[in-house]
Amino acid sequence: MPLPIRLARPTALALVGLLALTACTGITPVKSAVKTSDPDAALTVIDAENDRDASVATSRELFDASPVVVIAPTGDPNTQELAARTAIGLGVPLLIGDAGKGSTSDEATVPEAEPESHPTAALVSELKRLGTTTVLAIGNVAPMPEGVEPDLTVKHVKATAKAVSEATGLDLGTAATEDPAGFAAGLAAQEVAAVRSSASPSAAIRRPERATPLKDTVALAVDNTAHLGSIATARAAGVPVRLLPAASANPQAHASVVEALHASTATRTLALGAEFAAQPALDWKIRTARSGTQLPGGGQLLFPQHQFVALYGTPSTGVLGVLGEQNAAATVQRARDVAAPFEALTEKTVVPMFEIIATVAAAGAGKDGNFSNELPVDELRPFVDAAAAAGMYVVLDLQPGRTDFLTQAKLYQPLLELPNVGLALDPEWRLGADQVPLRQIGSVSASEVNTVTTWLADLTNEKGLPQKMFVLHQFRPAMVSDRLSLDLSRPEIAVLIHADGQGGQGDKQATWANLHRDAPAGVHWGWKNFYDEDLPVLTPEQTMRAVSPAPDLITYQ
Repeated sequence: MPLPIRLARPTALALVGLLALTACTGITPVKSAVKTSDPDAALTVIDAENDRDASVATSRELFDASPVVVIAPTGDPNTQELAARTAIGLGVPLLIGDAGKGSTSDEATVPEAEPESHPTAALVSELKRLGTTTVLAIGNVAPMPEGVEPDLTVKHVKATAKAVSEATGLDLGTAATEDPAGFAAGLAAQEVAAVRSSASPSAAIRRPERATPLKDTVALAVDNTAHLGSIATARAAGVPVRLLPAASANPQAHASVVEALHASTATRTLALGAEFAAQPALDWKIRTARSGTQLPGGGQLLFPQHQFVALYGTPSTGVLGVLGEQNAAATVQRARDVAAPFEALTEKTVVPMFEIIATVAAAGAGKDGNFSNELPVDELRPFVDAAAAAGMYVVLDLQPGRTDFLTQAKLYQPLLELPNVGLALDPEWRLGADQVPLRQIGSVSASEVNTVTTWLADLTNEKGLPQKMFVLHQFRPAMVSDRLSLDLSRPEIAVLIHADGQGGQGDKQATWANLHRDAPAGVHWGWKNFYDEDLPVLTPEQTMRAVSPAPDLITYQ
């Protein structure tokens, strides 16, 4: 089932009761404890546009009360990293505030505020909500204007480990790296036990009683310095954080994240970064990652990391392709043998595959009058099961005759609910009401294809399955009308156009080039080698060298 999703954004409240800055060096002992709680929704996305708002939104999701809060200046990753280790050590939120005027991060004096520079309304509101009485401002944090809240005490310290240790009694040690690009990883791996208490009894800040670490939440964060405050707050609450690169913030694309989510007993996910909010079907991606189910060849995405090599045909007969020339076990071995030479020709993971014709176009109308013979699921299952056991992928091919593709696809839902089974449509055999197989070449509209796209993507999403391959066979442009209208928006499926031209290699290359012309952006590509019809049949080396761009799927018939 889809996860309940909440987009968490800081609320722009009016500046009411701005908090007073005090210059004292001693801090009133903290009397209350830190309180935390898991987010309400199964999936919460922090999609704030800047580090200040993100830090506030993360604090709101995880902390109910915190008498002590750490604040660091925006735009200063070095100070934020030090403040993050401090917040984790204290078990309190790290909020990001405005930077003061003209001071460096290790300035000893309280920084001067810029004109119009003050804590954001969201930050002030968050301090009030948390019941904060003590703020540790590290480095060049803009001071808070004098207000009507005299109970809040702000302690400004230099952005040095020595100054912070003297103020907190924490032995912070050194950063895991001096490179800001590695700060997020260092903080995500930071354990509370790594921040030790110093022996000094003269710490200016009394540490509050830590909350029990949250057990039902795991966080995903984009790996950059914009999220240091959010990462620190999550770790301070005891929430494990898994990092994803900004260019690929899909948990399915990273085996380590899939394994971590699968191993976790937490039922809630906190996604830190606007990159997550922009992703379609994020809830499906996370549910699928949590399942731990991986595709043949590894991972939960088909492309670009896999090179598929398939045998084509239907069980029990070799007339329609080499797949049916032997039983299931022998077909597994033959597929392995055909795929093996490609391992030396690509850096991708080579995955042997079956493309099984599930519905076969027929010369006669048959009892249902559709000129297509639908093979029973039970007749296909031995091949599907053998492929799964051997770590192979399967695509079910439909030749619908006078019926439509969606009607036939639904017949094979029990097999399509398996993680290693995709679907192929063969428009050559999609006929009109007065057409007959082998007399006319069929065609399909993009609109009809899109109905199958929607159904298959919805099924994949509902069942929490890894991405599915969705193949569209073609050797003439007219076989798919309005091709630019194909729906490529669903991440649950990967659409692949399979070029089925046969004969001389010059003709095949012309077909390949013609199909690529004005093709929709974002589709993947397949090439077919015919053992009997091609002149000559390309070797694996020739296929990978002569066919450009290199096909993602190579099929043998």
